Amino acid sequence: MPENHAMNGHDLEKFISGFERFQQHHYGDDPALLNELQQGQHPRTLLIGCCDSRVDPGYLIGAEPGDIFVSRTVANLVPPCSPDDGGYHGVSAAIQFALQNLKVERIIILGHAQCGGIRALMEPEPEKKNDFDFIRKWMKIAEPAKRSTLAKFGHASNEVQCRVCEQSSILNSLNNLMTFPWVKDAVKEGHLTVHGWYFDLAAGELLAYSERSGSFLPMVCALEPSGPERRPSRITTA
Repeated sequence: MPENHAMNGHDLEKFISGFERFQQHHYGDDPALLNELQQGQHPRTLLIGCCDSRVDPGYLIGAEPGDIFVSRTVANLVPPCSPDDGGYHGVSAAIQFALQNLKVERIIILGHAQCGGIRALMEPEPEKKNDFDFIRKWMKIAEPAKRSTLAKFGHASNEVQCRVCEQSSILNSLNNLMTFPWVKDAVKEGHLTVHGWYFDLAAGELLAYSERSGSFLPMVCALEPSGPERRPSRITTA
């Protein structure tokens, strides 16, 4: 059997075994939660995360089934509310459903280090355009973050620029959230809070945006110092 086929088979066996453990726990040993969820879902949190395989939001925060309503997109982007542009609106539909149907109490945008979408955004435009380059078209949503990054850190290394842009893009998405009338009204009425989180993949820490300081500050610090080469976690948006 070719090596790649063998690896694919191993993956499938791992996934099936994983479902069997899930089944045994939630339908066999402790069925109370799944029995409750069969009556409907009542998550209090909408989490908008990245498609990156390394940052599964449920796994990262230890969520149980039913805890979070999740929308995952390339680079955890939120587009501005634009009902008349004729496109498809998966993220917008998820936001609408979460607010109008599920009545969530908070929205978390979870970004992360080493984001491939942000890295693609920071690369120069290709000379030859590709009509089917969906990634670059999608990443145009984060152009304001790219512009602000280059304005402040134009002479920094690509690594620093990508990190700054990853965090600035979270703020851009938070701003875009407020263009949705259901979000804006719910925040104004005190029924909803919005949060920007950043997972530092290398350091193993979780940061949250502080509007007061204008920077991302640790909520859960790294277990050990990462040494003198560790990248700074704070950026200012002023």
